[in-house]
Amino acid sequence: MLNTRDILETINMIENENLDIRTITMGISLLDCMDSDCGRACDKIYDKICRYAANLVKTGEDISKEYGIPIINKRIAVTPIAMVAGACPGADPIHFAKALNKAASTVGVNFIGGYSALVHKGFAPGDYALIKSIPEALSETELVCSSVNIGTTKAGINMDAVKKMGEVILDVAKATADRDCIGAAKLVVFCNAPEDNPFMAGAFHGPGEPDCVINVGVSGPGVVRAAIQKAGDCDIASVADIIKRTAFKITRMGQLVAQEASRRLYVPFGIVDLSLAPTPAVGDSVAHILEEMGLESCGAHGTTACLALLNDAVKKGGVMASSHVGGLSGAFIPVTEDAGMIDAARCGALSITKLEAMTAVCSVGLDMINIPGDTPPEIISAIIADEAAIGMVNSKTTAVRVIPAIGKKAGDELSFGGLLGGGPVMEVNRYSPLKFISRGGRLPAPMQSLKN
Repeated sequence: MLNTRDILETINMIENENLDIRTITMGISLLDCMDSDCGRACDKIYDKICRYAANLVKTGEDISKEYGIPIINKRIAVTPIAMVAGACPGADPIHFAKALNKAASTVGVNFIGGYSALVHKGFAPGDYALIKSIPEALSETELVCSSVNIGTTKAGINMDAVKKMGEVILDVAKATADRDCIGAAKLVVFCNAPEDNPFMAGAFHGPGEPDCVINVGVSGPGVVRAAIQKAGDCDIASVADIIKRTAFKITRMGQLVAQEASRRLYVPFGIVDLSLAPTPAVGDSVAHILEEMGLESCGAHGTTACLALLNDAVKKGGVMASSHVGGLSGAFIPVTEDAGMIDAARCGALSITKLEAMTAVCSVGLDMINIPGDTPPEIISAIIADEAAIGMVNSKTTAVRVIPAIGKKAGDELSFGGLLGGGPVMEVNRYSPLKFISRGGRLPAPMQSLKN
């Protein structure tokens, strides 16, 4: 039987605490679209996406109206395009980016992810050409997102790919400098990338996934903060219990939406990603949750411990609510997308060094961080290598999404608007890692990889 109190509590979460479904993401396999002729392959891709996702946006809107649950984004993730491009050697991968953008525009989704390559152990046919084309692809399309997986716990880290990605990120920023370097905000470099992540910019449809699937990403930092605030001066164990109970309720709502979308679209339900995804809106901040626990500002000593508690409790509450939890599932710390993180960075309480420490215990990694536009590519590569090492050794997903703010220096501001937000340009360590990055090769996998 439905509990009236629970219903009223959920209504309050939606109306006053920014609870929402952040995204319904349809994953579509393009493996059957491979063709030795690039033009035919692009036509197949466009036709399949339009056929499968024709009703995705309308279905999301209908569910939102009927249940009164805000569903912010409707997105598509596809098979890493480098795999498809490998079947037509010599073809320019930019044609695939344009086909994806055209299909996404036709069906009306917010973003399409999967202009991606998986190169953690080396470059297969199609991989290097796609990576080289990323600056052009992201500057000439509006809806396409890109990701590259450069390491795993089992394989180690492809340092040649790390070096290349430092250069690519800088080139993407330069190619979109007239649009506040927006291209770099649509590019993620991963270690241990999950195949079912519904969140952009890192979503792609892994080769182990079914032909088509519905994955849902929930949110609700404001709900968690409000719950802790109401509890008052309780001990840490009680804080963890409050977060678990709240995460349970949030995840239940996410599973309801996922199953309903799956039923209406005649597509299998995949996973609920129970990540706490913040926005620049007041009251929708992960940083404010940490401050509600007792920190003067996010970034103070104790931040990493608070974040570890939050991430663990969110996962424990979520897995009790759904048997199909996946994706990233944890607490995101994207600086420009989180009002509390923005304030902490502006006042100097939060540095990139502290953010790196925080990524050891949270979901994903160094996310949406503005850095000076004159940052050398080898420093960007070294940032990627450091973050990948954390992911590799700890058997977790880590990622880097930094935006070189062309023409700006530390302390200046860069703004994207919308969910991507904006914030201060943060200083990086200027001591050179050039010789290390130039060595290339593959950083060996750790002992943790030998689990068989």
